[in-house]
Amino acid sequence: MSGLRLPAGRAGDAALAAGVFVVAFLGTIQAIFGERREPWLATAVSWALIGVACSALYFRRRRPVAVAVTVLLAMSAYYVITYYDGPLIIALIVALYTVAAEGRLQAAVIIAAVAVLAVGGGTLAGNPDFNNVAFIMFSGWIVATVALGWVRHTRRGVAEQAQRRAATEERLRIAREVHDVVGHHISLINVQAAAALHRIKKDPAQAETALGAIKESSSQALRDLRTTLGMLRATEEAAPVAPPAGLARIGELVASAERAGLTVRSQTSGEAGPLPTEIDLAAYRIVQESLTNVTRHSDATEVTVHIEYKPDEVRVEVADNGRATPSAANGSGISGMRERARALGGDLTAGPQPDGGFVVSARLPYQTTRRSS
Repeated sequence: MSGLRLPAGRAGDAALAAGVFVVAFLGTIQAIFGERREPWLATAVSWALIGVACSALYFRRRRPVAVAVTVLLAMSAYYVITYYDGPLIIALIVALYTVAAEGRLQAAVIIAAVAVLAVGGGTLAGNPDFNNVAFIMFSGWIVATVALGWVRHTRRGVAEQAQRRAATEERLRIAREVHDVVGHHISLINVQAAAALHRIKKDPAQAETALGAIKESSSQALRDLRTTLGMLRATEEAAPVAPPAGLARIGELVASAERAGLTVRSQTSGEAGPLPTEIDLAAYRIVQESLTNVTRHSDATEVTVHIEYKPDEVRVEVADNGRATPSAANGSGISGMRERARALGGDLTAGPQPDGGFVVSARLPYQTTRRSS
């Protein structure tokens, strides 16, 4: 019963209603072909009640409570009128399950209680076809039906919540990627365009150099954006991609920052080697966003990028000699870098240095992921 799955859609509801009708028909077929024990009018009315109860199941998803009440009333009248008691109780089981599965627990409990009380009253009145053992079994089935329906509703709610959470995390991941890829290059283009406008009359040669840097930055932005969209694309369509972002491409970030007028020193310590893909990408993005923040928000002239490889983690530090603003450590870029680090079990700090300037420091552990050999 724990693996019970109800049909989906109107066609499934129609099939289920027809199936219950067939079972009820086979269970009471002796009313037509067997020994006559009741008037034909009673038989006709009982068959009409079977049709009403089973037909109502077609609407069980749209009006679960109304359908359950209709089935209960039709079933009650059926067992009072006819001598040939058939398995119409199956219709009530299906209707009650649907009410609970649709999240209407209170209504399901009330309808179930009414059904149990009605059957209990008939048992106490001396119904020869329904003794105490049958009543206990009937009550158990009713309670189990409501419980299983509620479990179904709860599991479905948990699954939907997990899907929404996964979708939210995916949107955040895409937003971080696009922010890091586009924001870095747009910031450099903005700085270089301002320099070109300032120098275009006084020093055309320097303005031309700045315009060349703009062209290079925009081309790189398009390549990186195509690469990112290619990774996010859910189809098998081939897309032109650049080499994957990682610490091996730190030189490109340094060159871009230097074209924006910064003096960048790149340092490496420890045994450099292949990193897990997600660690390599996160470290690259942290350096990229840190350099972007320096060009966008700081008056720094020098930046030091230090990559430290350790047996179980990699550390990234980007420090500048600019003037740290009070809000620099709380921007969306810093928040995105922290989220990247935390998602991998690491951490990231950002803030002003005691001797001036601003520093971003991240620790990215390999955890259970091993370096590829």
